[in-house]
Amino acid sequence: MMNYTIKQIIDQLASGETTAVALATQYLDRIAAHQHLNAFITVDREKSLAQAAAADAARAAGDTRPLLGVPLAHKDIFCAEGWKTSCGSKMLDNFIAPYSSNVVERCDAAGLVTLGRTNMDEFAMGSSNENSFYGAVKNPWDLTAVPGGSSGGSAAAVAARLVPMATGTDTGGSIRQPAAFCGITGIKPTYGTVSRFGMIAYASSLDQGGAMAQTAEDCAILLNVMAGFDERDSTSLQQASEDYTRDLNQSLAGLKIGLPREYFADGLADDVRAAIDAAVAEFKKLGASIVDVSLPNTKMAIPAYYVIAPAEASTNLSRFDGVRYGHRAADYNGLNDMYEKTRAEGFGDEVKRRILTGAYVLSHGYYDAYYLQAQKIRRMIANDFQSVFKECDVLFSPVSPSTAWNLGEKTADPVAMYLEDIYTLGVNLAGLPAMSVPVGFGSNGRPVGMQIIGNYAGESRMLGMAHQYQQVTDWHTKAPQL
Repeated sequence: MMNYTIKQIIDQLASGETTAVALATQYLDRIAAHQHLNAFITVDREKSLAQAAAADAARAAGDTRPLLGVPLAHKDIFCAEGWKTSCGSKMLDNFIAPYSSNVVERCDAAGLVTLGRTNMDEFAMGSSNENSFYGAVKNPWDLTAVPGGSSGGSAAAVAARLVPMATGTDTGGSIRQPAAFCGITGIKPTYGTVSRFGMIAYASSLDQGGAMAQTAEDCAILLNVMAGFDERDSTSLQQASEDYTRDLNQSLAGLKIGLPREYFADGLADDVRAAIDAAVAEFKKLGASIVDVSLPNTKMAIPAYYVIAPAEASTNLSRFDGVRYGHRAADYNGLNDMYEKTRAEGFGDEVKRRILTGAYVLSHGYYDAYYLQAQKIRRMIANDFQSVFKECDVLFSPVSPSTAWNLGEKTADPVAMYLEDIYTLGVNLAGLPAMSVPVGFGSNGRPVGMQIIGNYAGESRMLGMAHQYQQVTDWHTKAPQL
């Protein structure tokens, strides 16, 4: 049962071969047995089993919601009423959310059973999941490796079969990179597809919620639940309701796949390149053709992102001051001293680094030189993507230049860590959808993911392509030995 996909679990529940309580019990036992992964910040067995029992009672009373009783986990960035919602930070270690985010509301309305809150880099800032106040998450494929960040807890939980699916967020690659490092499938949809209401903000113009699961089909099923217009989020897309499973069985014949030459240049590890080449060959067998394309401003994505994101973070995190909720310093002398001590104690080093960077680039005399220039580069990068989508239907690329690195390997060099995001940041700057699909393993036995990038609202086609690939390969079925 632990290796079952969402589709298989739905069938089991519908046929009466299992119950929501039995499922939740099995997964909760497995979570308890693998606490060494540190994938969860909060697990409330009693609350989860009560939710599962309610699902079973509803099904017995004739409720036919397809996902009724299916378990999942939420990244600890989505507010959930009555649950501790820490965002991986000491600042919110004592915060019990008084309301639920739109994502949690939608999952609850579908009858999904929450098994817990997954670990994450503090306020979603990080590429390795080593920046959490609750300690680093371990990669289930190799306990000496990072799982990727910031949705590393969700990725590790799905890979280790502690949950069949999980929510994540992606500001610069935080769904795709941990999905790649842990050998699962993860999708970040078009900006605005999933409501940010109740999702603790890092960089508001870049943050986007998405789905993580074993297969593309499962991601489509979860995205059907998560996506939709929300009037409480001013950036929510007003578009017709979408069925993200509709293209799963579409033929790939005639589709054009662009390979951006800048994404396959120096710096890409040979074993990652080999795995992606093999995947591309499979897509050609399925009927797709390959187009050589160029994204000339790719190198400017990192500097532009690390100006814009910290600028927005410095503003968003100003609300954490010890006055209304969250951590407050115990000893202080006056209001300003309380602010300073609270924020000094409550935030970790990486968060402080980005707040200081953001405050600097927004300060008088530097706004035009840094922030304004970064926004112009952002437009150039978005234009690059629109130019190549005139030549091809989707883009393929690596997710990361290498497989997962060792725990602690890059913590002393933030710039080296930032460079690992070179293939994912441009997508967020442009607001495009993208996903990671497992395509093999590196020479060190750690998973390799391939990125599929689509044009705006192109999720269904991307998921269909990934699904067709997963019908002829078995990389997505591999599970770590724990």
